[in-house]
Amino acid sequence: MNETMVCAVGRVATQPVYREMASGPSARFRLAVTARYWDREKNTWADGHTNFFTVWANRQLATNTAASLTVGEPVIVQGRLKVRTDVREGQSWTSADIDALSIGHDLAWGTSAFRRVGKAETATAPTQPEPNWETPPVGSSGPADAQTQPQAEPAVLT
Repeated sequence: MNETMVCAVGRVATQPVYREMASGPSARFRLAVTARYWDREKNTWADGHTNFFTVWANRQLATNTAASLTVGEPVIVQGRLKVRTDVREGQSWTSADIDALSIGHDLAWGTSAFRRVGKAETATAPTQPEPNWETPPVGSSGPADAQTQPQAEPAVLT
């Protein structure tokens, strides 16, 4: 299947709109991508033309997008380019949409703290104590003395 894949680097132009649809979660936002060029006359960088894309995210990407992005943040969007034309009230409209496969903050402009979203757990396993990963003391024959380390009980799932 021939599809036009794009990677767009820009800024979030509108607050993501999140909706629960019959097919699953969906989110959309506008992405502003501004070309930059070196102006030789002024000896400085200048902004060129700005392209606006409507970015569509589905399922878990939609949920994470709505929870993570705000207006003005620099992002990188990778996905399928869809150029659509429509006639509204007698005028021809053209829109460029990106069906996103991945979206992330552009770390060239700042830092980001990633938090993995866990799946809904159906059964919670009993917690086991953290193993002792420290180097054994000098003179000790094993990784830890049996008297100082609590023994973990075997996990029983019901």
